[in-house]
Amino acid sequence: MGGSLHRVDTAEAIALSKQYCRQTGIHADELPTFIRRNSHAELAVKLIKYREYIEVIHFFISKFLSSISGSPITIAVTDDQGYVLEFAGDPTIIKTVRHLGIEEGIQFNKDAGTNSIDLCLTYQQPFQLVGEDHYHTILHGLACYTAEFHSDKGEVLGTISLMTNIHFAHPHLLALLCTMADSVERELLLRRQNTQLQILNRFLLDTNFYGVIITDGTGSILEMNERCRSMLQLDDQAIFEETSVLSIGLISNYFQRAIERYEECIGMELCVNLQDGNHHYMLDVLPVYDNGNSIIRVVGTLRDITEMKRTEEMLRNTEKLVFAGQIAVGIAHEIRNPLTTVKGMLQLSGKGTHLRHYDLIMSELERMNLIVSEFLILGKPQVVQFREERCMPILEEVLNLFEIQAALSCITLNCTMNADHMIRCDRNQIKQVFMNILKNAVEALPFGGSVQIELDDEAGYQLIRFTDDGIGMTEEVLGRIGEPFHTTKADGNGLGMMIVKKIIEAHAGRLVITSRVNEGTTVDIYLPISKT
Repeated sequence: MGGSLHRVDTAEAIALSKQYCRQTGIHADELPTFIRRNSHAELAVKLIKYREYIEVIHFFISKFLSSISGSPITIAVTDDQGYVLEFAGDPTIIKTVRHLGIEEGIQFNKDAGTNSIDLCLTYQQPFQLVGEDHYHTILHGLACYTAEFHSDKGEVLGTISLMTNIHFAHPHLLALLCTMADSVERELLLRRQNTQLQILNRFLLDTNFYGVIITDGTGSILEMNERCRSMLQLDDQAIFEETSVLSIGLISNYFQRAIERYEECIGMELCVNLQDGNHHYMLDVLPVYDNGNSIIRVVGTLRDITEMKRTEEMLRNTEKLVFAGQIAVGIAHEIRNPLTTVKGMLQLSGKGTHLRHYDLIMSELERMNLIVSEFLILGKPQVVQFREERCMPILEEVLNLFEIQAALSCITLNCTMNADHMIRCDRNQIKQVFMNILKNAVEALPFGGSVQIELDDEAGYQLIRFTDDGIGMTEEVLGRIGEPFHTTKADGNGLGMMIVKKIIEAHAGRLVITSRVNEGTTVDIYLPISKT
């Protein structure tokens, strides 16, 4: 524990102290004089400051005094400046030292005569003064022993002193006192460490940001916070208490590696399929060793990185969009010009030339032209002209275009108008949105069916709802709608719905799509109702 590395000769130190007393005119035949003392208020403040130290010292004093029951021994505790804080022990001895002016609040220093407390603090080592070692004659009947106690940083916190009648003096008393001081230091250090561990433990376990699981060296679960149980879907507390972490399949392998191979697992990504979709977690598993290099604990932490994953996915989609935009203009100019030339030459030749597969060639050229047009919309800023418009007239124009195609495909289009409000929009862009949605609805009905269109209002928005009873979509396909180049159609490119989303976002609206396989799809478009 703490203490001076260089021990001074105690006899020499006592002689120097007595020499100082004579030089300063301290009379050996008089009572010791204590020049400095704490007021009641100052002493009260110090007792609060030293409360924990005194509590620990009391514990060891009680054990010490009980082991030497019947011996007239008194123990005093001082601070690091030699001010007496408390007495304990034999009442007769305490009464005697009080009669000598030694009481709580007085300071033992060199001006109080040669004493073990001052010598101990001056030289920072244990001291014993027996009989005539004391400077004052009245103290020659006492034996005094003092040892210092330290903080975990080695700083002297105070002293513990033992006083008894000279007839009970024994060299072992100083050794016992030093042992007591060492025990006090160890207990204080242990308390500090336990407090820090408890704070850290509670911080980790009480946090809502991390899932924490702590096991012993064999994998038996000791602690698991609520966040961890939620992440691992362990709602029943009885599931994990005193059970092995190796029974939790999602994380068992990583704990097993830590326990059996002494491996740290840092940054392991896990995926859990919950009711609201896939959740992604980052797992860290660290073994904790004792001084013998044996594993005593394994600590695992789980972080929810689902939002980060979704953000990464959005960034990837944005990168795709930027890339598509960059190549769009180039593709349009490189393809559209020769495409127009080829189409024009074919039209000039006409069907009269009996060109084989003329209609198929023209159809494919039209489809190529459509793809190029979509690239242009994506990559080239369009001139947007916002005006006050009603939805119904725009929708009717689109429905007129689809009526013949729908009839030929045995599809009925039914439109219901419950509310038709003014919206501020670009007519051409909204028209394109309706066309893309209807096109998808018709294509979802390869064997005929119906498409219901409904206009209504909801919470300040104009609602345009398209519902078909077609083939529907899986959750996976539904979740990726709007991604560039993602499509389930053999001749699709995935740009149509991406453009729809882009236009609706530009109009401060929102798009909601629900679908069930073999039941159909509903597309809800919400556009803000104009306030003017």
